Formats: sequence, structure tokens, C-alpha cells
Amino acid sequence: MKYDIKDIRLAENGKRRIEWAAKDMPVLKLIKARFQRTKPLKGIRLAACLHVTTETAVLMETLKAGGAHVTLCASNPLSTQDDVSASLAKHLKIPVFAIKGEDNKTYYKHIRSVLALKPHITMDDGADLVSTIHTKEKSLIKNIIGGTEETTTGVIRLRAMADKGVLKYPIISVNDAYTKYLFDNRYGTGQSTIDGILRATNRLYAGNVFVVAGYGWCGKGVAMRAKGMGANVIVTEVNPLRALEATMDGYRVMSMKQAAEVGDIFVTVTGDINVIERSHFTRMKDGAIICNSGHFNVEIALKELKKMAKRTRKIREFIQEFTLKNGRNIYVLAEGRLVNLAAAEGHPSVVMDMSFANQALSAEHLVRKGKSLNKIVYGVPQKIDREIAALKLSSMGIKVDKLSTEQKKYLSSWEMGT
Repeated sequence: MKYDIKDIRLAENGKRRIEWAAKDMPVLKLIKARFQRTKPLKGIRLAACLHVTTETAVLMETLKAGGAHVTLCASNPLSTQDDVSASLAKHLKIPVFAIKGEDNKTYYKHIRSVLALKPHITMDDGADLVSTIHTKEKSLIKNIIGGTEETTTGVIRLRAMADKGVLKYPIISVNDAYTKYLFDNRYGTGQSTIDGILRATNRLYAGNVFVVAGYGWCGKGVAMRAKGMGANVIVTEVNPLRALEATMDGYRVMSMKQAAEVGDIFVTVTGDINVIERSHFTRMKDGAIICNSGHFNVEIALKELKKMAKRTRKIREFIQEFTLKNGRNIYVLAEGRLVNLAAAEGHPSVVMDMSFANQALSAEHLVRKGKSLNKIVYGVPQKIDREIAALKLSSMGIKVDKLSTEQKKYLSSWEMGT
């Protein structure tokens, strides 16, 4: 079995950490038990490009239990947990190609390594697998039933491909499932981003001006958690509806140009490029901290910042100091990459349980229905979303009401009225 990891000797520690994560992932546990009995993925070759974390390992184990031949690479050079990679290779016998801190050349070499499997299904977090297949590995398309996509950034790319008529196989947007974005994006990103900044900086939130760029579900989570820790939160937006919502939620809303002058800590969660750029850097106060929790490291114009700096240095693990010609210092966390995964451990297992349950059941759905689907981006079937929510509630010991026959009749009629 081929693999490319940092050190196989880290496997035992990774195994213990994977076991710890699995304890808080009861939905995947139930799905795994069914998969072991029914083998819905038997004979399916599945190539995954995801963050290589303890929770991802639980997903890989679930897919393998379902009969899939699985191979995995990292979806971000800084998000890999090296002990998890080692355990995947040693204990689960899954070909894994991921090393924390790998350079861009190695990153794409690893993508090609997983694609050597000639997959029937792709599983993406950022759409780099799909992009590589469509540009450099087109011969693989004939074997592919479909794929899944985990994150907002990836869905944006894939919908653009579908709109231009260049997407060659169907994709299920796991990101659009209620049991994904309402919990993973809001509660997961909210907590893990705050955690990443704290681990990198050891700064106090209370009393600081905390700027959140973007008020989608991730931005809502980050703003909510920063406010809870006593920060004075500002939101920047381009969407007037979201800007209005942020205002009604009690946050100050302004342009990034205005926020740049008063912010102490800046977090981008938009999925777009150059959200913080040259004109903003020139307005920032000395000591401003900038980080990103969107998928790619494009939200902060780092090339422009490097051009503006008269010197740079690593002042602390995950913190790069840029000294501008005016003498002010700006601090960038985790090279502008996902701060919650680069400087911390990513989302808590309890929310990834639902996100990865969507991945597993969407893969099963593709095996059943993929050949009949059009070459577009689909949402997760509502039946799957509701099943996951029900399983999660059951695992928590929570019971909910059911509609009576009379109530169902009322909701489906127009005659009854008041």
C-alpha cells in the first residue's frame, strides 16, 4: 500500500485521538453499523480530498465499512494532523497522502496520487479534485458516477462550472444541507476560529474591536462567539440583506475601509478574493491582527502586503510580522490559511458528525442514483437531511412531537381556514 506521510511512528497517538473523536460522533457510528451489514459502497473506488483530521478518519472508516476502496489527500497544506495520517495508514490501511506544511508542488502531487485510484466517486473540500480532473485528468471522467463537495468555496467554483456547461459529472453540495451549514458553519466555524486565534496569539478578546468580513453562516458563528467573549464586533458585508441582518443582530456594520481604521483583530469568512487589500493595510493601526477562516488563502491580499513591508519575520508559531514603511506592524496568522485548522484542531467532533454523515449518505445516494442525474450541482436530498437530524436527536435522548392525522390534513388543505 502506497502512502506519503510525515512519520508512521506517530500512529499510536493518532489512533487514540481518533477514538476520542469517535465518541462524540454517534450518527456516523449508526451509519457505520448499517454499512457493515449492507455494504452499499461495495466495489466503489472513492477518492477524497478533505482536511485530514480525527473526524475525517472516522468518516474514512465508515466509508471503508460500507465496502468502498478509499484513498485520501489533504484539502489544505496546513490542516493535516500528522498523527492521524499515520494512523490511517497503519491501522486502517487507507492510502493517505498528507503532510502538514507541504508545499504547493507536493500538494498537487498528492492530489494526483489519490486520483491514481481511478475513482467512481470524488469527495471534495474546496473542489481541487474536480478542478484537477477537469483540467489535467480528463480521461478519468468516464469512470466517475458523481461527487460531493463540503465547503462554500468549493460549491461556488462548481456552480460556476455548471453554469458554463463544463461540469462533466453530478455533484451533491453537502455544504447546502441544513444539518451541515446550520451547525458546522455556524457553531463549528464559530468556536474553532476563536480557538485558532487564541492558540496562535494568546490575546484577550474582551474590549478589543473584532472585525468579521462576511455574514454568512460562518460569519454569524464567528461574530456570535467573539461577542460572547466580550469583543466589540464589527461586520463588513457586500450583501445588503445580510448587512441588515447583522445590524438587527446588534453588530456595528460598516465598510472594510472604515473598519480597517479601528479594528484590532480581523477575520475573513467570505470565500472571495482580496477582501482585505492594500488600501486597508495602509489604514490599519499598529499591531492589527489579520486571519482567514475561508477555505483558500486568497481572502487577504498577502502578495500586496509583502510588497508593502520593509521587513518580515516569524515572531511566534503561526504569526508572521509585517513591518510597513510607516513603522506600523501588521500580524498575519497561519499564512492566511484556515486559522481554525492551521493553528488549532478544526471543528468539534459533535458538529462534524452531521457533516460527515451527509458525506457518507450522499455517497450512498450517488451509487444508487448517480447515473440518472444531470451534470449539475444538487442539494442533499431532504430525506437524508431529515434522517441525519432525527438520528442526532435520538443520540441526544431528545424526543419531538409528530403531526396528528388531523394536523396533516389541515396543512394540506385550503378549505378549512379559520
